[in-house]
This record gives sequence, structure tokens and C-alpha cells, in this order.
Amino acid sequence: MSATPRTPTETRTPRMEPLARLPVFYALAGKRVVIAGGSAAAAWKAELLAAAGARVEVYATDPSDEMIEFAAQANVTIHRRNIEAVDFANAALAIGAFEGDREAAAFAALARAAGVPVNVIDKPAFCDFSFGAIVNRSPLVIGISTDGAAPVFGQAIRAKLEALIPRGFARWAEAARQWRPRVQALALSFRERRRFWERFTERAIAAPERMPTPSDIDALMAETRGAASKTGSIVLVGAGPGDPELLTLRAVRALQSADVILIDDLVSPQVLDFARREAKKMMVGKTGHGPACKQSEINALMIKLAKAGKRVVRLKGGDPMIFGRAGEEIAACRAASIPVEVVPGISAAQGAASRLLVSLTHRGDARRLQYVTGHDRDGKLPADIDWRALADPAVTTVVYMPKKTLRELAARATAQGLDPGTPAVAVANATRPDEMIAAGTIGDIADRVDARAPDGPLLVMIGRVAAEVVAQPEHQTPLMPAKAGIQN
Repeated sequence: MSATPRTPTETRTPRMEPLARLPVFYALAGKRVVIAGGSAAAAWKAELLAAAGARVEVYATDPSDEMIEFAAQANVTIHRRNIEAVDFANAALAIGAFEGDREAAAFAALARAAGVPVNVIDKPAFCDFSFGAIVNRSPLVIGISTDGAAPVFGQAIRAKLEALIPRGFARWAEAARQWRPRVQALALSFRERRRFWERFTERAIAAPERMPTPSDIDALMAETRGAASKTGSIVLVGAGPGDPELLTLRAVRALQSADVILIDDLVSPQVLDFARREAKKMMVGKTGHGPACKQSEINALMIKLAKAGKRVVRLKGGDPMIFGRAGEEIAACRAASIPVEVVPGISAAQGAASRLLVSLTHRGDARRLQYVTGHDRDGKLPADIDWRALADPAVTTVVYMPKKTLRELAARATAQGLDPGTPAVAVANATRPDEMIAAGTIGDIADRVDARAPDGPLLVMIGRVAAEVVAQPEHQTPLMPAKAGIQN
């Protein structure tokens, strides 16, 4: 007898990995929920359930002050007695707050006998369901569960999501609920409906704090049906010095809403982990001493993409307004009548100072802070450096990108009056895992950096504020990896 052929469904890879818990969202408006116990933890559950519209009834012989105070303000009834079997009738959920396992087990048994899902606070063995950490942008609601394994971890994730999701999303989610019947009545095709909601989402992400208006639905509908041409936009985004956790929230939102991302060579690859997965990513870097895209070519590419309706993010290392040629790109956008926005980033100087624990304007050591570029368009030392300002002993000078010109810069500065013993610190790849530091004086910093500098960004900090860094023995060497304690 031949073997039975195996069907495709028998060998199909499961679409969903195993779930510790099934995430569900109860509709509790107007429904009765019972709580046994009057502790502060029970009061918090009562507040949560009341916020979801439930009629909450609490059974407790000695309710806490928190419970009494909340019940006086909300749709909560307190019965000053223990809960009984009859009290579970017509209840949608049952919540218990007990110290001992014996009471918890008895409560859970009564609830299950009545067919009511039960949760006992902080006792997962007696729970049919659990309360996760919540991000509330109602009607947008996010629940987070660790299956009771690490509640503090769940709270930390909630805090991350709270920071990433603007409160204005609640207004957009509410607008979506109100507009849905009108959109459904328009007899759009499936593809048109999907395109409408995709563009709705684009607008919400791009301007989360703006109040959506009825005119938005008309504009979105016109775009969906092709009745209006769609012009894209350009955002110049500061990627920070390298550590992706130093991105601003606005930068993350821009990356998550981009269609195309034009990336500088100096941008840390880890930053792109925050970008929208579907976005097209293009390297348009200018290394300063090697093959590079011309600025005019980058400008033309940005404009071309935006005119095609794309949301373009021009991602730059550090802050786009500090030696980032942002002015030229803004001018190109204005000339082409393309909307442009700038999202500032943490500069390389700020990132390096934070790792070195150096105040760039420490009182008594510096009355002024100045940024100087280490090379001109031809790659040589700029001819118009204000050497008198650089030689001022009460100034902190941060020199950007001086890898090829540092020796000449140091010689010219000392010749113009800067004390050769002035502290100087070179930092390569600031805030990144491969960060390297060398500390000395302006008289010998070029020898310490020399050819050891990695391919990434380099800056040199000059001034009395760096004296403490120079005094640390581990920095009295040629450019070396930073101590673990200095890194993130």
C-alpha cells in the first residue's frame, strides 16, 4: 500500500509564533465589573476599569482611602462586605485583591463557577487574564505584556512607547473613527480605501500635534482619486554624533514617515534601525577627502524626489546646521517651492563633551565657545580662520574634521599666540562603540592623533576646560579606544 501524499497545509510554516498571552481588548462600556478588596492596588484597577466605561462594584469591609476617594468621583459603588457567589451574576469581569493564596483561590473558584473571567492582582496562578502596561492615546490603545515575568521591563517599554507616540495621535485616531462611515459611503475600491488610510496615516505621523479638520478628508480624498497633484516634502534631520539613543523624538518620527532617506557617510548605521523599513535608503555622503557626491547633485536629487511626491529625509551627522551645508539645501528647496523643515540634532561637540564629562563653558575657564572647521572646500586649512580668537586663553575651541590639517592648525595657532601647553583632546567617532580618545596639549596633539585616527568623524577640543581629561593617565597615549566607563 502506498503512503498517503502529504498536503501543502501539513508542511506549511506557521504564520504566528507561539504567544504567551493572547492580546484582546474588552468593550466594557456600560458593563458590570466586580472587584473584591479595597486596597490601593484595587483602587487603581477600579480607576482603569471605570476609564473603560465599566460599572464598577467594589466589595470590601475596609476600603482604603484611595478607594473611597476615587469612588466618590467616578462610577464606582462600594459594598462594605465580603463578596458572595450571587454577586458574580451578570458580571463581565472579576478582579480580586488578596494577600493570601487561600482567599485568592476561593475568589477565583467562585468567579469561574459563575463563568466570569477572573484576575487576582499580583497572583498569576489564579488569573484567566492579565492587565498589561498601557499606552493610552484613546481610541488608540496599546497593551504590553511580559506574561508576568518582568513587569518592570514592561513598564520600561511602555515609557519608550509613550515617548515615541505623541499625544496628538489620540485626535487623529478619533478623527479616523468619525470619518470611517463617510469613507465607506464613497464606494471606493479596496485599493482606493487603502490608499486613503495610508495617506491619512502619513499626515498623522508628519504632524501629530495638529488638530485634524473636516477639510483634511476632502484633501485626502482628492489625493486618493488623483484630483490633486501631490507635492512631497524635505526634512533635514540631525542624526546626532553616532549613538542612536541620542536621536530626538522628532528625528525618529521623521525617519519613520520617510519615503526616501538620503544619508551622509558620517551617519552611524545603527541610526537607520529607527527608519521606516519600506523607505528607500541612498548614500549621498561627502567624506571630504575622497569620492563624493557634489552638493548640487544632492540638491537636485532632493528636489526631484520631492516633486515626485516623496517625503524625503536628508539625514546628516550631528546637527545639520553646524558644518552641514544646510543653508544651501534650504535655499534649493525654497527656490523649487518645496516645503522644508529642519530637525536639529545633538552636535558631535556636545556628544564628545558628554562622554568626557567636560563642560564646554566651565565658569572660570571659558567665557566663550567657538566651532571651527578644519578644512575648506579644497580640503586644506581655511585661509580665513580668526587666529586671534583661537589664541584667546579664555575660549573653548572645537575643531571639526581636522584629520588632514591638525598639524598645520596647531603650528599656526601657537605661532599666533596660543600657549603650546593649552590642553587639547581629540575624539574620533564620538559616542560610538569604537570611540577613541587622545589627550595632550595643542603642541603635541597632532603627534598623538597622527595616522591612527579611524575613518569616522574626528574633532579636537582645545581649551582649559579639557585640563581634567588631559590629566587622566589613560589618555596620555596616542589615539586609543575610550574607557568603558566613558562610553554609553
